[in-house]
Amino acid sequence: MNKEPQKFSIIDRIKSFKYAFHGLKLFFIHDHNGRVHLFAAIIAIGLSFYLKLSPLEWVAILGVISAVIVTEILNSAIEKLADVVSPAFHPKIKVVKDLAAAAVLVAAFLAVAVGAIIFIPKLFL
Repeated sequence: MNKEPQKFSIIDRIKSFKYAFHGLKLFFIHDHNGRVHLFAAIIAIGLSFYLKLSPLEWVAILGVISAVIVTEILNSAIEKLADVVSPAFHPKIKVVKDLAAAAVLVAAFLAVAVGAIIFIPKLFL
């Protein structure tokens, strides 16, 4: 069963983006935590414009926003997959879900720390 590799197609690559955008839409519509993170990101971006951050500060803020949203998307995907694999409670599935949630928590703590380092001196000092 030798399968010939498909030829590269820019059109096919562009069409594949629709799946990613659909995933983002599903995430922000159906995931409560996703909406919470989006709201926090909008506040942080608005504050960044207001405080006229430097380019490096923008990179830091956008980096941690992305890290939180990416980990939350992966956490959501892992949870949904785990629910299909084991609809009933399973202790190992619980560990997997807890680890995925921990990744989000670490990213969120980093985002808060970076935000504090950048915003507190500009707001209060």
